[in-house]
Amino acid sequence: MANIVIERIRKSFGAFQALKEISLTINDGEFVSLLGPSGCGKTTLLRIIAGLETASSGDIRIGDRSVVGLAPRERGLAMVFQNYAVFPHMTVYENVAFGLRMQKADQARVKSQVEKAAGLLHIEQYLDRYPSKLSGGQRQRVAVARALAVEPQVLLMDEPLSNLDALLRLEMRAELKTVLQSAGTTTIYVTHDQTEAMGLSDRIAVMHGGCVEQVGSPVDVYNHPATRFVGGFIGNPPMNFIKLPVSDGHVAAGGEHLAVPPETGDEIVLGLRGEAVELATLPQGLEMKVRVAEPMGSHLLLTGSIHDQPARVILPAFETVKSGDVIGLKLDRKRIIWLSPASGKAFPAAAA
Repeated sequence: MANIVIERIRKSFGAFQALKEISLTINDGEFVSLLGPSGCGKTTLLRIIAGLETASSGDIRIGDRSVVGLAPRERGLAMVFQNYAVFPHMTVYENVAFGLRMQKADQARVKSQVEKAAGLLHIEQYLDRYPSKLSGGQRQRVAVARALAVEPQVLLMDEPLSNLDALLRLEMRAELKTVLQSAGTTTIYVTHDQTEAMGLSDRIAVMHGGCVEQVGSPVDVYNHPATRFVGGFIGNPPMNFIKLPVSDGHVAAGGEHLAVPPETGDEIVLGLRGEAVELATLPQGLEMKVRVAEPMGSHLLLTGSIHDQPARVILPAFETVKSGDVIGLKLDRKRIIWLSPASGKAFPAAAA
């Protein structure tokens, strides 16, 4: 296996700068997701690592060597794409064995590695079948098994589950995490799906506009977003952002007065996860006007406004709040994030 060091990678397409000096280190055996919306540069970065695209500047090292200028096959990596990319005229066995055949592996190693990879992905019983006889999830397992069979130093995955239905994605996500933990392969996983990134990753690199906005564990990125974009992109519902006036170093939140960071100006943005509240009586609680109440089974999702700004909060399923109600909310002070209205960046530490 190997670590990956990405140093000051830039990529321009004419006047358009797709990647703006990205630096990132992925440790040996680590699973890192590149998470972001379409057009943020995550697939471009993956293709540069793979050797399918050339960076405008910067360096990439896999293990102890720079791979800049090396062909994809010389980089010691394997890729899995969202479209399965299995060969319809080959059996599952020959699909899994394909990379090994290209490496001119002897027959004993081919057999051993195919059986090992098939066992990891639970497709042993399908080795004699053709892809046309398999489901979408089974074909994706074949693609992953083929990548793992060559024992790559690095596994690159580009939206591998996006073509599967929701239930199958859930199943494959759990299975993929188990397989990659067993294999110990250094993995970079591109996705726009925050649930996949949160569930699979050791760390997440959140990308936006060709930059990495934040790198951290799923829990850290969720609870302590570095920017308004990160807080709004990760979480369902996304983090609430309420702009409030500052007076004498405090903001009024219902009957409470909350201290804010000392470098704050006349206004500050309060960032709050939807579940970091509980019902309170008015006027002690922060007032919320409820526009829609949605019973979700496990919880009650409320959509409305706080200080005439859109907000979504989550309450226990047994609460009896209805559409049109005006309610009070008590905030969990430990989970408040303060952000600059101008830059959108979080202040280093929340004030208690």
